[in-house]
Amino acid sequence: MSKRDYYEVLGVSKTASPEEIKKAYRKKAMEYHPDRNKDNPDAERLFKEAAEAFDVLKDPNKKARYDQFGHQGMHSGGFREPDFQGFSMEDIFSQFGDIFGQDMFGGGGRRGGQSRAQRSAGRPGDDMKINLKLTLEDIAFGVEKKLKVKKYLKCDSCKGTGAESTSDFMTCGTCNGMGEVRQVSRTMFGQFVNVQPCPTCGGEGRTIKNKCKKCGGEGRVKGEETVKVKIPSGVARGNYLTLRGQGNAGIRGGEAGDLIVIIDETEHEFFERKGDDIYYDTNISVPEAILGTEIEVPTLKGKAKLRVDAGTQPGKLLRMREKGIKGLNNQRFGDQYVRVNVYMPESVNDEEKKLLEKLKAARNFDPTQKHEQNKGFFTRIKEAFS
Repeated sequence: MSKRDYYEVLGVSKTASPEEIKKAYRKKAMEYHPDRNKDNPDAERLFKEAAEAFDVLKDPNKKARYDQFGHQGMHSGGFREPDFQGFSMEDIFSQFGDIFGQDMFGGGGRRGGQSRAQRSAGRPGDDMKINLKLTLEDIAFGVEKKLKVKKYLKCDSCKGTGAESTSDFMTCGTCNGMGEVRQVSRTMFGQFVNVQPCPTCGGEGRTIKNKCKKCGGEGRVKGEETVKVKIPSGVARGNYLTLRGQGNAGIRGGEAGDLIVIIDETEHEFFERKGDDIYYDTNISVPEAILGTEIEVPTLKGKAKLRVDAGTQPGKLLRMREKGIKGLNNQRFGDQYVRVNVYMPESVNDEEKKLLEKLKAARNFDPTQKHEQNKGFFTRIKEAFS
């Protein structure tokens, strides 16, 4: 089961302040604490999930790493993704207990939605996904790519506000600037309050008198932007990197979405990849296999010499240390394996045939000799006396 996004777990935006992250975790911990959810079998799992998310997002270094590379990035560069599945509730409270006040279960804090002053203006932009094909050389050592992305950009005429000028904003008459409307209903079970975004302003708390002519009041326009993305070494097909705030611009000043770069690999001309190791097939002649030789093989850094020992058998793998891919999780280089295949000619001339007939009769070319040599000592003694 794939892990949920940490921001989604805590219910905060990607631009949330440390204080907002702290408050969000406190709220989730209160909501899912097992003592308050004795009949909910998922409560403990959700509680620990929130603790894991808070452990990363409260730390500036971990947060920056997570913002760029997602969960995958927390396993490299000396970072280790937290795992609270083996922890007890006491363990977690001892680690994060300082953020809880006396009203942990008393409900003494302010309840309800955020005020207009606390709420961000506008509406957030959508996330975007883009596939990026990489060569094996790109993956082996890491690379920086420039991507041209067609997306919504902030309108440069109104600076993203959607209005001709700042004086064109008016407080929404429907919600009086709160951004939400409430409907109170009374039933035999008590009073219920239904809170919904304001239908007039869409939850922004304000309307525009004179909309920007360039963007029509959205605060964004269609365009193209060049985005730089740094790809670490060792990534694989299906891995992704999240570029925070590089997606579609938000509406009327809302925060931008994310750009999710999904990694794909192009098939290599020579090499086959298995993890951080690469494999290469080469052919040598029968005499070279018997006598030994030195061959030149391609590597990810260029050509290199490789010694093939005398008597090398077809299909043998020769190891070239640290000629593979620099790992994502361990930062060590994998190896290159060269599979030696012996080339067999489909036809020979008369002179070659005579030489082969002589070799065929030679003792060292008799395949049964190998079988005799491999017999155990006691087996040969037994056969000698039988």
